[in-house]
Amino acid sequence: MRFVHARSISFSSFPRFIGRALRVPIAGVTVGGGTFAYANYKFEELRNKTAGVFGDITDGLFDAWSNVQDTLPTSETIGERKERFREWLSTFNKQTENDNDNNNDNDKDIAKSIIASVAVGASLDSNDNNNNNQQPNLLMNLTRKLIEIRSILLSIDQTDNLKLPSIVVIGSQSSGKSSVLEAIVGHEFLPKGNNMVTRRPIELTLIHTPDSNKEYGEFPSLSSYGKLEDFGAIQKILTDLNLSVPSSECVSDKPIDLRIYSPHVPDLTLIDLPGYVQIAGLDQPDNLREQISNLCEKYIKTPNIILAVCAADVDLANSPALRASRRVDPLGLRTVGVITKMDMVTPNEGSAILSNKRYPLHLGYVGVVCKAPKRGIIDRLSDNDPNMTGAIMKREENYFQNNKELFNKPGLLIGTDTLRKKLMEVLENSMSSCLNNITNAVQIEQEEAAYQFKVQYNDRRVSPESYVAEVIDNLKAKLRDFQGEFSKPQVREKLESMLDDRVMNILEQLYWNDVKLNDLGKNNIESDHDNYWAYKLDTARSLLTKSGIGRDSTSLVADGIRNLIEALTDGPPFSHHNNAAERIIELSHDILRDKLSITSDQVENALKPFKFEVDVEDKEWNKGRRHVLSALEGEQKECDAKLSEIRKRVGGYRKLNNIISYLKSLDERKLNQEAEIENDGVNNNEPAWKLAYNPAHLIEARQAMKLSERLAILKLRMSTLRSSKCKFGNGDNTKVETICPEAFLTVVSEKLAYTSSLFLQIELLQSFFDQFPREIDSRLMYDLDRNAINKFARENPTIRSHLDLQERKDKLEDVLKRLESLLHLKEQDKPKARRFSLF
Repeated sequence: MRFVHARSISFSSFPRFIGRALRVPIAGVTVGGGTFAYANYKFEELRNKTAGVFGDITDGLFDAWSNVQDTLPTSETIGERKERFREWLSTFNKQTENDNDNNNDNDKDIAKSIIASVAVGASLDSNDNNNNNQQPNLLMNLTRKLIEIRSILLSIDQTDNLKLPSIVVIGSQSSGKSSVLEAIVGHEFLPKGNNMVTRRPIELTLIHTPDSNKEYGEFPSLSSYGKLEDFGAIQKILTDLNLSVPSSECVSDKPIDLRIYSPHVPDLTLIDLPGYVQIAGLDQPDNLREQISNLCEKYIKTPNIILAVCAADVDLANSPALRASRRVDPLGLRTVGVITKMDMVTPNEGSAILSNKRYPLHLGYVGVVCKAPKRGIIDRLSDNDPNMTGAIMKREENYFQNNKELFNKPGLLIGTDTLRKKLMEVLENSMSSCLNNITNAVQIEQEEAAYQFKVQYNDRRVSPESYVAEVIDNLKAKLRDFQGEFSKPQVREKLESMLDDRVMNILEQLYWNDVKLNDLGKNNIESDHDNYWAYKLDTARSLLTKSGIGRDSTSLVADGIRNLIEALTDGPPFSHHNNAAERIIELSHDILRDKLSITSDQVENALKPFKFEVDVEDKEWNKGRRHVLSALEGEQKECDAKLSEIRKRVGGYRKLNNIISYLKSLDERKLNQEAEIENDGVNNNEPAWKLAYNPAHLIEARQAMKLSERLAILKLRMSTLRSSKCKFGNGDNTKVETICPEAFLTVVSEKLAYTSSLFLQIELLQSFFDQFPREIDSRLMYDLDRNAINKFARENPTIRSHLDLQERKDKLEDVLKRLESLLHLKEQDKPKARRFSLF
């Protein structure tokens, strides 16, 4: 009997056992789930691809249906045409009675089908024509707006950052550039000559004006010419502007801006450059070829379009225009070739050139025969229309029609009209492609300008008109402030100062040089001496009152006014406006000149009574005596100061006295010498060159002697004036006046100054300060037009910087709005995809 060993079951082995038992089912479920998920993913992918294909098909069908639906005729149009066809068919049936009814029914069905097809075809043709007619209009409108934006940007900045594309015309001097441009415009207006007359770039802007029949040109930088309807005058101005460049330079990069408005021109911006030369003339600089090449290189850079003009009778391999374009545009993506003088080569050669195979350009070549006919032929072709575009195109069309088997090939571009359309299309596409970039650049510049305007001027706006008004108002305010300097006391003080000098001169002339001056104040004056000094007093009074005080006082005040006006116009802001300052000074001189003689006569008439008699009162005398004492004391101090300076320069008081003593001895010796010569005719004195002192010290000592004499006289007269002899009321006032002529003449001068100031205040000052501001308004401010006001304001550098930044900011904001509007229109013109489900 065999024993079987049975192992006891442990509870810990149950989980492991259950895991082993379920391992296979779990693996099966996992594999099944993965397979199902993968199958579901593939199914979804297939469904998405199928839905995408169906979506693309439905989108295509819907777009095609939308395009065809717009071109199909309406039911009303088809109904009308069917009614008309029924009427014609009934008439036709009456004429064909032998046909049976079935045939008639078949004919009607066929006719219905035919008329529906014809209606659909006619509607399609009509819509195609409308679309073709609308496309150039939309093209011209977009180009015109972009040209306006380009003009604004050029006025803001001449750098390449803010530039829209232009068409740059390059070619050799004999390639026919001028003929091409004149054929596009329809007038001969470009300068012509033998010695390189095109020396500056001509920025030509053509503006289409369909609502006007007038043709005219403008030079924006030369506003004085205005609108020029005579294209011969335009040609002369262009010639003069080009010939203003000296022959030693021959080429200048300063452009000439010309705008032509006409219903016959397309909207284009063209830049005509000097033609390439091979060899410089004797009177031309040696580096002329390099100058022209560098100038052309500057303009044919991106994004400008290159219009390379080549003559058909010159090998394209030798064309300097094509060589220059290849350097900056190797693939010819922005180069349009123009082959001129097509009638100068055989039709086979011309057709081969235009085939664009030998020197291919992406935009191709356009062949033209645009030589302008003679003037008489144009006049006979069109007596009423001076534009020669039609005559050129007719002649050109005759040439190409005569050789149509060679030129009517696919891909060949011929004719001036084709060239115009090509240039419009290329320019519009180029400008449109630059729209986003130029918008971003303008936005950056606008934000920078707005920031600078905020930081520098705190968004404070200024206008030329407000600046001019502010300048004139400040001038008037300053004039009112300084008017106080010409009040009655101020004018009287100036006149008294002038008359004091005159009194001193009279005293020195009649009294102080008189040897009898010491006897003037003595009590024991004899009657003859008394009459002597009375006569002197009348003479002094006459010299004072009859010395032309009216004229001199009027001139003194007028000079003060002139100095005031010059001072007002010498500083800012008139330091920036020299012409305005000169006109203001001239205006003040005119007013003063008109009033000077009248005022002078009035003052002289007012002073006539003082020429015969002067009544002096005690109060006036005392005031005059104090005034003259003050004047004499002031002069004494000046003499003492000068004498002290002389003593210092000479070497002291003692040395100066020694020199003065030496000079007195010399004077005595000179007198003795003159006496001896007069008596004996012999001179025994020492020669003049044997002097004991320095000649400069001798001159100083002479001056000191005169000052000492003057001081002695002043002290004498001041002692007399302070004495009781010069007091009124102590006796005969006439005798007092005679003894103290200084006080009397001072009283007379004060009366003269007072009376003169009254009439000067009324006749001159008040009239001038009332009239001058009004004359400034009427003769200066109101006569200024807008250009003159703008020029005046920009003469101030601070205001010019303010206006430039403000104008730049405003223009950039305007340009940015226009560009954003064009971008919005461009986005609207894009076709929008419409999706719909077939299920």
